[in-house]
Amino acid sequence: MSMGAETAAPRRRQGRRPGSNDNRQLVLDAARARFATDGYAGSTIRKIATDAGVDASLVMQFFGSKQELFAAVLSITPASLTRFSDAFDGPHDTVGERVTRAFLAVWDGDPQDSEPLLAMLRAAISNEQATTQVSDFIQSRITDALAPQLRDDEDATIHAGLVASMLVGVIVGRRMVRVGTMVDADHETLVGLIAPAIQTILDARRGDSKNS
Repeated sequence: MSMGAETAAPRRRQGRRPGSNDNRQLVLDAARARFATDGYAGSTIRKIATDAGVDASLVMQFFGSKQELFAAVLSITPASLTRFSDAFDGPHDTVGERVTRAFLAVWDGDPQDSEPLLAMLRAAISNEQATTQVSDFIQSRITDALAPQLRDDEDATIHAGLVASMLVGVIVGRRMVRVGTMVDADHETLVGLIAPAIQTILDARRGDSKNS
């Protein structure tokens, strides 16, 4: 073999090959930018994967779903997501109480769970772009849970929006604006007052579909 042939042989790339932690961070960075640009509803796993230069299957392997990816971007713990989602499992006639109780427990509970959520809410109040992301995210969590119980997608979306608005409003009054009576009230008092209203909203069109 000639020296010329040896010289022409391709060289191996030097340096460390990207590992799973590198790829995970690439996905998080790409997701953060994409959510900021397109909002939660307009962002897709495929777009985020393309931005990160990885396969969509790898994004799913790391995070499982767009909701979990969004939560990871905002440092929301998996326990927070699971606790709220699990509240929709069980008899429908007590779902209002379960959802209200779970929501208050997460937002008022362990700082590891509640602080990222409060930071997200503060950003939403001061930034229109963040507001869209947060409202889309919270509403989608509730819509996904309600869809099997309600008549159609539009129905689920409207009811999910009302429930989300009421629950977030309670947290704003209690933790951010700090309305005196809201701050002083314990969870049982708040659940007793809020849960029946949430239950009524979730019952409304469900009852219509039964009677139609």
